[in-house]
Formats: sequence, C-alpha cells, structure tokens
Amino acid sequence: MPSATVQQQMPVTSTEVFALLHDYSRRLGWDSLLKEARLTQGHQQACAGATSLCVGKPWFGLIGIETRYVTFKLGDIAAVEMINRPPFFDQFAASIRHQDNANGSLVVYKFKFVARPWCLRWTLHPLMLIQLRRETQKRLLALAAFLDHKK
Repeated sequence: MPSATVQQQMPVTSTEVFALLHDYSRRLGWDSLLKEARLTQGHQQACAGATSLCVGKPWFGLIGIETRYVTFKLGDIAAVEMINRPPFFDQFAASIRHQDNANGSLVVYKFKFVARPWCLRWTLHPLMLIQLRRETQKRLLALAAFLDHKK
C-alpha cells in the first residue's frame, strides 16, 4: 500500500490551524486542490463520525472523495477513511497531526491508498503517489500562506 508523510511549519498555533482546516465553510479560501468541500449526511461540523465530500478541480478529473472522520481530537489529530468508490481509488486514508512549537506549529500529514483497477496498480501506484505527495505539499503551503496573511 503506497503511503507518504508531508510536513509543513505553520505560522500559528495548532488550535488555530486545526480550526481552519476542519471548517468546511472556509475550506475553499485556502485549499489549492478543491473546487468543492462540504460535510455530508446531515453533519453540521467536523467531529468523529462526521462525513465530508471533497471534489478536485477539473485538472484532477473532478474526482469526489467522501470520507468519514475516524479520529478527531481538537488541536491534536484528525484521521479520515474513504467511504465511497471514486475512479482510481480502491482505498484511501489520511491523518493530520498538529504539534505546537516556538514558531507556531508543525503539521504532519500522512496518507495511504490503494489504486484500482488492481491490474493497473503497478503503474498507477507510483504515478498517484508522486501526484498526491506533490498536491499535499502545495495544499499545506497554501494553508500556511493563508494563515500567515490572516495574522
């Protein structure tokens, strides 16, 4: 199962980063990958058990990944697992951990996935891993810039 870890220093505390990151009403203000982000199945706020739908911009095939929060500890960690079956993804899970430090906080984002169809995994896994890592780095940089601008 391909996986990666991406880290990014943030200019504000873990609590501030965590609050913005999981506020779906503000998500498109900073997220460089998405054209749509919303909570689903009647959920009004992110929490353990809540579900969300994130749809990529046209460049990324407008793929919509619906996830369920399996862990949600304010200011500390949130983890999600994919609950739908979008094109190219058989499985997807991610976590984001926050750690305060002297310069604000550090975000550590980990993800893993399995591509489909299974017969193309040998070629999809390395390509998708490169692209997902690159996009995660861009998104976290965009989040840091957004938070720095709002200080």
